Amino acid sequence: MRQRVAWSDSQSGAAPRTTTWRPLDGNAGHLEIMSRLSALELLQSVFGYPSFRGQQQAVVEHLAEGGDALVLMPTGGGKSLCYQIPALLRQGTGIVVSPLIALMQDQVDALREAGVAAAYLNSSLGAEAQREVERQLLAGELNLLYVAPERLLTSRFLGLLESIEVALFAIDEAHCVSQWGHDFRPEYRELVVLHQRFPQVPRIALTATADPRTREEIVERLALQEARRFVSSFDRPNIGYRVGLRHNAKRQLAEFLQGHQDESGIVYCLSRRKVDDTAAWLAESGVEALPYHAGLDAATRAKNQQRFLREDGVVMVATVAFGMGIDKPDVRFVAHLDLPRSIEGYYQETGRAGRDGLPAEAWMIYGLSDVVTMSQMIAQSESDDERKRVERQKLESLLAYAEATDCRRQLLLGAFGESHPGACGHCDNCVAPPKTWNATVPAQKALSAVYRTGQRFGSGHVIDVLRGEETERVLSLDHHRLSTFGIGADLDEKQWRSVFRQLLAAGLLEADAEGYGTLRLTAASRSVLNGGRQVKLREDARPERASRRRRDSKLVTSGKGSGGGSLGIEAYEQDLWDALRALRTQLAKQQGVPPYVVFHDATLLAMLRAMPANEDELAGVSGVGEAKLKRYGRDFLAVINATA
Repeated sequence: MRQRVAWSDSQSGAAPRTTTWRPLDGNAGHLEIMSRLSALELLQSVFGYPSFRGQQQAVVEHLAEGGDALVLMPTGGGKSLCYQIPALLRQGTGIVVSPLIALMQDQVDALREAGVAAAYLNSSLGAEAQREVERQLLAGELNLLYVAPERLLTSRFLGLLESIEVALFAIDEAHCVSQWGHDFRPEYRELVVLHQRFPQVPRIALTATADPRTREEIVERLALQEARRFVSSFDRPNIGYRVGLRHNAKRQLAEFLQGHQDESGIVYCLSRRKVDDTAAWLAESGVEALPYHAGLDAATRAKNQQRFLREDGVVMVATVAFGMGIDKPDVRFVAHLDLPRSIEGYYQETGRAGRDGLPAEAWMIYGLSDVVTMSQMIAQSESDDERKRVERQKLESLLAYAEATDCRRQLLLGAFGESHPGACGHCDNCVAPPKTWNATVPAQKALSAVYRTGQRFGSGHVIDVLRGEETERVLSLDHHRLSTFGIGADLDEKQWRSVFRQLLAAGLLEADAEGYGTLRLTAASRSVLNGGRQVKLREDARPERASRRRRDSKLVTSGKGSGGGSLGIEAYEQDLWDALRALRTQLAKQQGVPPYVVFHDATLLAMLRAMPANEDELAGVSGVGEAKLKRYGRDFLAVINATA
C-alpha cells in the first residue's frame, strides 16, 4: 500500500513536493507514518537518530531535489543514509550498486529491521527468490534494491529498469572505478551507462577511500563532471594508530590482544599460509579465531564470515581478500602482521575498526623483509610499467608513514590531501614520542657500501660487508677487499637492518624494480654522501610488555568482561552490559540477523548510560527507531529495570 507523504526543504525554502514511502509489512512490523515527513523526521522515526551528522543533510537534500553528487566520507560517517533517505523521499525505487554480497545482505537486513521495504538481487538467491524480488520491483513495492554491477549491466536488467520508476542510482565503493586503486573492478567503468540511458535520474557515487587522483578518475569515468562534491574529513578520531617493528609476531600479537579480550577484530596477514598458522595458534590459545583467504573453499569462507558477522568476540585472521563491504560496526581492532601494499589500502583496512564511533585501535608490526616482499610482488605482477611505478610510490609512502617520528594522523590524512591541526595526541608517536639520533655517519657508510658492492645485493650481504663478516659469499666476491669492509662493526645486525629500513623509508635507497631485493642509491643519496644533508633516524624501542602498555598507553582503556574492555565499561556496569548483549544475541538469532542489526554497541552503551525507565525514554536513545522500539522495547526495558 502506498502512502503519500511530503518533503520540504526548510532551509532553502523550496516548495514541498509529494512523494511516496512504503513501510515494510510482515515480520518487520508496521510503522505509523505521519502524513507529512521531512528528511529529519524520517531520520528520527525510521532510523532512530536525533540529527544529521556533518554533511549528511546537505547531501540528502541535494539528491532528493534531483542533483548528482560525489560523496567522500570516512567509514562509519553515515554514507548509507545519504542515499537511503532520498530513496524514501523520492518517487520510485532507489537502485544501489554494491560490489559484494555480504554488504548487500547487511544493508538489507538493517533496513528491513527498521521497517523499510528493501531487497537485493545476487547469486545467493535461488531462481524463485530472484523472480519474487523482480516481481516486487515491477510492482513498485520496493524502496531500495541492491544489485551487483555485473547484474545491473546486463541488457535484461537494464530493460527492467526502463519499465519502472527509478528514484535514484547510488554507486557505493566508487573507488573501485580507479585502475590505480587497490580494489579495481573493471565493470565499474561501464556504469557510465546509467547516465547515458537514464539522464534524468540523479546519481550519487560514494567512497571512503579516494586520494585526489582517484577522485578525478571517479568523476571522469562516471561522467560526474556536473555533480556537486561533498568531501568530509577523512579523520577517524576514535581510532588510535600504533606501529612497531616485528621481532616476535606471535608474542607481540598475544600481548596486544590482552587489551581486547572477547572483542571482535581483524588480523591481516600477507600470505594464506600465515593466515592459517596464525588462526590455528590463536584458537589453541583460547581466542575465537577463524581463517579467511581465497585458498579456502567457498563454503568455509561463507561459514567463517557469517560467524564473524553474527557472533560477538570473533577474531577473523585474513588476507586482504576479506573486508571490503563488511558492514560490522563493532570491530574494536584491526591488526596488521605484515605491511600492506599502499597507504590507501592501510587506511581502508584500518577503517573497518570502530565504524560505530566508539574507541578502536589500528595496530601494525612490520620488518624490512616486508618491503622486499612487496617490491617483488609489484615487480613480478603483470601490470604495465606505469602502474608498477605508481604502486612503488604508494609502497614508499606507506613505509615512510610506518617509520615516521611525527604524528601518524597528520601523515595519514596528508596522503589524502587533508591537513590536521597539530598533533592528535592519540597515536603512538604522540603518546610516547620516539627518540631520534644523528645517524648521518652510519647512513654514509651504508650508502657507500651499497655503491661499492655494485648496487647488486640485498641488505643482508651489504650488512655482512659493513660488519666485516668473512662469509663464503663475501670472500668469493672479494668484497673483503673493499674500503667499506668492516667500517660498520660498531653496530650489530639488528641495528643495521633498522638503518637500511629507515633509509628506504626516507627515499635514500630504493629496492630494485626487477624484484630481486637488491638495493640501489637514489638521486637524494648524493647530498648525504657529500655531507650536505644530515640524517636523523628513530631509535627502535625495546619490545613492550603488555602490562606496561596497558598501564602507560592512552590507547587502551581500563575495563574487563565480555567485549567492554576498550569501551570504558565500569565494573558496576558490567553485569547490565553483559545482559544487554546477551539479549541482543538472543533476539538476533530469533530474527536470523547479526546482533548489530538489532542494535549497535553504541546504542547499547547509550542505554547503559541513560537507564531509560519506559518506552518514551527509550525512544530518545540514539539508534532506537519506531520499528525497533515496537519490536524490542519491552524486552530491553525489562532487562534494564531488572538491574536498576
